[in-house]
Amino acid sequence: MKPEPTKLRVLVADDEPLARRGVRQLLAPHSGITVVGESRNGPDTLKALDALNPDLLFLDIQMPEMNGFEVLRAHGPHRMPEVIFVTAHDQFAVQAFEAQALDYLVKPLNVERFEAALTRARHRLEMIHAIDRAARLTALLAAERARNGIERLIIPTATGELIIPVSEIDWISADDYYAQLHVGSKHHFLRESLTSLEAKLNPKNFARVHRSAIVQLDRIRELHNDELILRTGQKVPVSRRKRPALDDLLRHRLGN
Repeated sequence: MKPEPTKLRVLVADDEPLARRGVRQLLAPHSGITVVGESRNGPDTLKALDALNPDLLFLDIQMPEMNGFEVLRAHGPHRMPEVIFVTAHDQFAVQAFEAQALDYLVKPLNVERFEAALTRARHRLEMIHAIDRAARLTALLAAERARNGIERLIIPTATGELIIPVSEIDWISADDYYAQLHVGSKHHFLRESLTSLEAKLNPKNFARVHRSAIVQLDRIRELHNDELILRTGQKVPVSRRKRPALDDLLRHRLGN
């Protein structure tokens, strides 16, 4: 099944009514294209750009009050939609492309050149939309990871990489420039700070209980004044500063 073409909202800026009508007629056979407005001079074009926020602008270079290049400078290149310059003269071509125009059409408009320019505009906007969708998806996934925490840690070894599910970690201690993962009776070293790991782990399941220790909460068996005793029998120090927050976390988990 052939995908639908990218939908385009178009603004036509030209001081000649016949020229604006000609652009409309050339656009009419194309599905998904809506001419959202027309303007006949520079100031009107600036107002239309702000009010209509088009995807594509057919911009006459020689207009009353402000020419096309002045419109571009006044609106700001970074805020402009894709621009196809339209003019009765070809001496502005170099300047148009230096202004980052998508294309440059000379009146009277040639149908084939117009179609080629429109195809280029569609492809450019499809690429922009794809990049935007990818960026939004990446941000969504990053937010989800930040909310729920990572699911595994990868430990480089002499023979490859060891994947440790975080659900299997009892606690993590600091060891010089490394973090030591305590997984049952085994220990694994990861060259990463506890602060970095704390930011990656789900705060509902893991807590920093000391400057040198992170504990998985459901591994705690007993809590004394200055230490935890885990289900494995290991003892983990608890700092006085971290104790109130740890008490709150444990009460919340127990539903008290």
